[in-house]
Amino acid sequence: MSILRNRPAFGVLIFFAVAFSLGIYFTFAAVQGDYGLFRRAEINVEAQHLAEELAELEAEVARMQNLTRRLSDDFLDLDLLDEQARDVLGLIRADEIVVR
Repeated sequence: MSILRNRPAFGVLIFFAVAFSLGIYFTFAAVQGDYGLFRRAEINVEAQHLAEELAELEAEVARMQNLTRRLSDDFLDLDLLDEQARDVLGLIRADEIVVR
């Protein structure tokens, strides 16, 4: 009978094995899971890239709005109009020489 008393109970071993397994699982999920630390770092980097892209697009929109305003009826920039006519329509002045 003294031999049986020295061995730990089988249920206690199962309990600690299950508790250890759950601890490992939740630790792995906290680091590698869909909402884990690595995913959070990826989301932060992606958010930074998207913020940079948004800033670039906002600058492009501001530039386009400026060009549109400068070509409007209320405010006509003759230099811009001349540049656009040359680029888009291929126009030149009579006193200019075209070199190809």
